Amino acid sequence: MKSMVIGGLILIVALMAGTYFVVGDSFTLGDDYINDLTMLAAIAILGITVATALKYINQIKNDTADGELAEENWDGIGEYLNPIPSGWGLLFIGTIIWAFWYWFVGYPTNQFSQIGQWNEETLDHQAKFEEKFKNIDESGLRSMGESVYLVQCAPCHGVDAEGIDGKAQDLTKRISKESVLEVINNGANNFKSVYPGGMPAGMASGADAEELATYVAGGLKGAKPAAWATCSSCHGENGEGMAYVAPNLKVYSNELIATVLKDGKKSTIGEMPSFEGRLSETQVKAVATYLRSIGE
Repeated sequence: MKSMVIGGLILIVALMAGTYFVVGDSFTLGDDYINDLTMLAAIAILGITVATALKYINQIKNDTADGELAEENWDGIGEYLNPIPSGWGLLFIGTIIWAFWYWFVGYPTNQFSQIGQWNEETLDHQAKFEEKFKNIDESGLRSMGESVYLVQCAPCHGVDAEGIDGKAQDLTKRISKESVLEVINNGANNFKSVYPGGMPAGMASGADAEELATYVAGGLKGAKPAAWATCSSCHGENGEGMAYVAPNLKVYSNELIATVLKDGKKSTIGEMPSFEGRLSETQVKAVATYLRSIGE
């Protein structure tokens, strides 16, 4: 047993020396009590761990089982009716208590957090940004929108906004004929934030659907198809949409861009992910302004 104790002490010293060699520069006694407490905790944990291991290794080597045997046995192997060691029970209860303290009182819910600090600084910056540009004019919005577009949108839609050979939506046009037919035939409920009702499938079919798709994709110019009456009940006679009912079919409105960026969008090409939280309200409005300008 004496040799085991000596070996354990040597192990503790070696582990602490290794710990200090790796992170010792962070611990200058008296300068930062948090770091000091951390080092003391490390010493305590190492000491307790080694001491506990030595205790049970010694028991395994030297102790013999005794007590009352249970009636049940398996292949001649029985079980003693001994209670669990009191130390184990106390450690188990203490761990549960510590876990509740950690979850509801201790770190990270009530202490410094780099992520929390970053979030606070980001929100503060966004508030300053919104205040600075709250009265920005149309020209300023268009310029800002172009900058945001080139960073956030161009990787998929291309710097010219033409969709990189069909890999993404051609944003120089409000909508393609294929997309209109897809929505007419299968319905859509992409814009949940602003237009929660969505559009049901089968509002037109056959030649009527073809005429409607051509008319909408062409910017609602020329003679209105007979089936347009079905669409105008939600999108309006002029196709400029109705609040909380249906989007504008002529141009990229602020509301449409806002809901696409927040909710994402599925189409015949693929699926656009949500950009929720990436852009401020002013930046969303700026992107919409820029897209309207390149579609003119």
